[in-house]
Formats: sequence, C-alpha cells, structure tokens
Amino acid sequence: MGTRVEGRRDVVVVGGGPAGMAAAARAAELGLDVLMVDEGERLGGILPQCIHPGFGVHYLREELTGPEFAQRLASRVEDAGVDVLLEAHVPEVRWISHAEKGVRVLSPGFSGEVRAGAVIYAAGARERHRFEIGILGDRVAGVYTAGEAQTMMDVYGILPGRRVLVVGSGDVGMIVARRFALEGAEVVGVVEIMPYPGGLTRNVVQCLEDFDIPLLLSHRVVSVRGRGRVEKAVLMRVDEGLRDIPGTETEVECDTVVVSAGLVPRVEVLRELGALIDPATGGPVVNDRLETTVPGVFAAGNALVINDLVDHAAEQGEQAAEGAAEFLRRGGIPATDWVRLRPGEGVKLTVPQLLSGERDVWIYLRVNRPVRNARLSLRGAGREVRLPVVRPAEMVRVKLMAGEVRRAKVGGREVVAEVYRG
Repeated sequence: MGTRVEGRRDVVVVGGGPAGMAAAARAAELGLDVLMVDEGERLGGILPQCIHPGFGVHYLREELTGPEFAQRLASRVEDAGVDVLLEAHVPEVRWISHAEKGVRVLSPGFSGEVRAGAVIYAAGARERHRFEIGILGDRVAGVYTAGEAQTMMDVYGILPGRRVLVVGSGDVGMIVARRFALEGAEVVGVVEIMPYPGGLTRNVVQCLEDFDIPLLLSHRVVSVRGRGRVEKAVLMRVDEGLRDIPGTETEVECDTVVVSAGLVPRVEVLRELGALIDPATGGPVVNDRLETTVPGVFAAGNALVINDLVDHAAEQGEQAAEGAAEFLRRGGIPATDWVRLRPGEGVKLTVPQLLSGERDVWIYLRVNRPVRNARLSLRGAGREVRLPVVRPAEMVRVKLMAGEVRRAKVGGREVVAEVYRG
C-alpha cells in the first residue's frame, strides 16, 4: 500500500476498521484521492481478533471469519490505490472552510496537519468498563473487557483465566464465553441484568446451551473481591425495574471477570469539532448522506451508531464515501428542507436523523424491548412493515423510498418510527 501523506487530499478517512476500509475503497473507486489513517499496527479494527465465522453474509454474500473479512476489504483498499498511514492518532479535525478541513495526525513517521475537502470519520467505538455499569469492589488483576480477552486469546495466544465469569449476554459476551470454553477454561456463568438475553437466539444456543454455560438473567454483578487477583464476584437479583432485591446476594468463585457491557461510539473528536451528538445513539446526527452537522464531515460504522453486524458498518462506509463524493462534486450538499426521522413508541434510536426526499435511503433502528409478530409503522411516510420478531440486540434495517419521504414533507415534516405487537 502507498504511504504518501503530504499534500492536500480529496478525502481523509479516519479509522481502518470495516467502515473505514469500505469508505476508503469506495471513495477511491469513485476517482477521489484518499488517505486513510488508523491507530493500529494493521488494518481491520477489531476484526483480526474475531476468529469465529458469521461475517460478510449480507455485504459479501459469503460467510467469513473476522480476519478473512478484514483481508477482503484490505485487498480492496490496496487495489483501489488508497494511501494508508498506520500507527497514527488523530486528536483533532478542524473545520477551516466549507471546502477545507484540517486533520491533525500524530505518528512515528509523520506529525502534522493534512488538508482535505472532506473527512469520513470511522473511528469505531470503545468498550464500557466495570465502573460504568456499577461493579465496585477491589482493584485486582483478572478483570478484562471482552475485547481485551479476545485480543489476548486470538492475537497473542494467551489464556487470561481458568475460571471465568462473563458480564453481559450480548453477542460478543456469549462468543467470548464459548471461546474460553473451547480453550478449556470453566465458564461459571454469563450474567445479564435484563430479563432476556442481549444477543441473538442462535448464540444463546450455540455459545451457551451447547457448552452447558449457565445464563443468569435478571442478575447483576455488584462487586469483585480478591487479594491481588480476582477470587470471587458478588451477584444480586434485580426486579422488573432493574432495582436490586435485598437479601439475594450470592458469591461466585472465579479468577477472571470479563465485562461485555456494550460499546460507546468514539466521538470526542467530532464533539470538539462542533458536530451535534444524538444522545440516543451516542453518535453524531447525520443526514441521508451520513454527513454530520459540520459540512463535509461524514460518519460511518460504530462511530455513527453501534451496529450488531459488521456488514452494516461496511455498508455505511460506502454510503459515507458516496456522500463525500457528492459533496466534493457539487461544492457541498445543498441545504434542503429536511424531514426529521425520530424514534417513537417501542423504538430506542433511528439513523439517519435527517432525510432529504431526494433519494431512497436505508434507515436503521433499534427497538427497546423484544416484540413478536411486530408491526413497524413509519408514521408520516405512510409505510408499515410486518416483522416476525424484533429484539434490542438486532438492528432493524428498512429502505425508505424517496417518494415516501416527500410525502412526509407535506404533512408534519417528520417520520416517526414506532413498533407495536400484531
């Protein structure tokens, strides 16, 4: 891959995970001069540590492991002629003018500012740590995030522990539990505060039930105890309001606690830039070209919204690249009479938040509770979709037609996503 950094670029892509690689490749394929900057030693983001299959089914029409998916995208980036700078940190993006942004880059080989007409921000997300979810107790060795545990096992070949308790039943938590079991560790349980699993049903079966790993619903880990290293965890039952039930404390002996409590979009750079952040998604507010409220700055992947499928992150990367190409071609995406897309009854979040009606658009939404025989109503657009089942762990993806958005312009100037039973 090329390593030219100096000189003005059409597009700088921040982040070399699936969204960033797809964005960089697509932008270059559209004829743009692209520099991609990533803080890792290799491209792929978290993909190289995800050695299990299940990637690429939608995006590539083929089931791959994480490293295989990463290699496919990295090869596409190389073939497209993208310049790539690794081990590089981006602490700041400056808005200089409508046509000019400054991306500050710090790396062993280059430190300075790169000017670009557009920026695609795909820096991913960070993991929540124990104190963010109220796990107190002793500061001891043996407490890891799921990503740290995966990296130790799948990249460096180190088994972090022998008797493991996993906190969080999202897909990552269940996959990590299975990974420990395959390495011969005893997984004493997966603890979930909600009354239902946080991940896909297939992972409940394939990762937990097939390996006789207990799933403890409506429980939370109160504290971790030990001298030097984890020796036990204190659990407590919670009621329907997720409040602790006094007198239900139990102690579980373990030497390792793995926290898989979800992800938080990495948006500090965007926030400092002045981009409006949606409290529901944790990512920036964007229009249907995935442009933030800062003209010429786009977002994709987990920096935009936490995706359960890498395929969706890569898809968003391509959408952002097409948006950047339009921005550069037209001298900016013209201000339009935006229609607001917002969550209503039963819906936790929606992306993108602003719709133009100029194009068909994929919308992403996440519900706040499981519903069988669900009906998705896009009020204002005159659209209803029947879904067999929706779950908080699974992003719902629906294509909204341009004409349906324009219909909302005549009405209340908004489309409200609502989910009901039946």
